[in-house]
Amino acid sequence: MFKGLFQTRSKAKNNIVMDTNGLDMSNIPRHIAIIMDGNGRWAKAQGKVRTYGHQAGAETLKTIVRAADKLGVKVISAYAFSTENWKRPVTEVNFIMELLSRYLTNEIDEFNENNVQVRFIGSREGLPDIVKQKMDHAIEATKNNTGIILNLAINYGGQAEILHAVRSIAAEAAAGTLDVEQIDNKVVESHLYTAGLPAPDLLIRPGGDLRISNFLLWQIAYAEIWTTKVFWPEFTPDHLVEAILAYQGRERRFGGLVDKK
Repeated sequence: MFKGLFQTRSKAKNNIVMDTNGLDMSNIPRHIAIIMDGNGRWAKAQGKVRTYGHQAGAETLKTIVRAADKLGVKVISAYAFSTENWKRPVTEVNFIMELLSRYLTNEIDEFNENNVQVRFIGSREGLPDIVKQKMDHAIEATKNNTGIILNLAINYGGQAEILHAVRSIAAEAAAGTLDVEQIDNKVVESHLYTAGLPAPDLLIRPGGDLRISNFLLWQIAYAEIWTTKVFWPEFTPDHLVEAILAYQGRERRFGGLVDKK
């Protein structure tokens, strides 16, 4: 299904990228973060239950990972389940956990066939044992893949991540293994869940909301943000191209000035 979904759209997508939109293939963001929002609202608009939207959203993720890989993106970080999502109805939470388990079971062969490496960020505390087992299996089964990295944020919160890093750094300082004067950005980043990954260049938020929802708070300090009212299940490779085109049209100053001489 993974391959089929992508192949049905790949020809049109490639035509748009190469012939119509003038995408600069030398300026593709290395790391794209995505807040996969709007699943429930999309389902409601279809007269379906919210869980129908989560299922559709999982299919969309598979399509977008393949499209991003074709464009040369190196990392996709996808917000799958936040620390705040536990507040949702138990039936919905249980469905999402079951969906994650099935996703990490059914897609391993496709991940390997397409050279996708799977990683996870977030706390494992409170996750069902079966989900943690599937996560471990996905990591082990795809660890040697050298293509795009799919970085799934499960039970993730940006504030919780920073707090975890601060506690780890404080413990090392208290133990005398880390000099307080040596604590800098690199030390903090080495204690984040995303250690070893480049910072996101582009943050995409479907669904129409204009907030970052506690996602990668440290890492997106200088990411370009692109939003759309399109709900995540409706998000296509063409929308991905649109977001990257917007990214390419911006000047990334990182707090400085751009010399236009």
